[in-house]
Amino acid sequence: MSNKTLTRMDLSEAVFREVGLSRNESAQLVEAVLDHMSDSLVNGEQVKISSFGTFSVRDKTARVGRNPKTGEEVPINPRRVLTFRPSHLMKDRVADGNKS
Repeated sequence: MSNKTLTRMDLSEAVFREVGLSRNESAQLVEAVLDHMSDSLVNGEQVKISSFGTFSVRDKTARVGRNPKTGEEVPINPRRVLTFRPSHLMKDRVADGNKS
């Protein structure tokens, strides 16, 4: 398993190679897609990408947590968290080590 990270630049380079847009247009396309996804999530919508997975925002209520070092109880404020649920195809592909 490698420690390589896929970046926006990698995505725009892939669009450049696969689609044939200019590098600048490819970068703008990637940014537009990511912005649209982010805006939808901020508005509480789900982002579902077929054969990949579903991103959604979940509201977590306030609760009492515990500091593991001291054992002291600490209040945890309500918050919104981003969740990702991979599709079955993505789960299978990862489990197979991308051999497909």
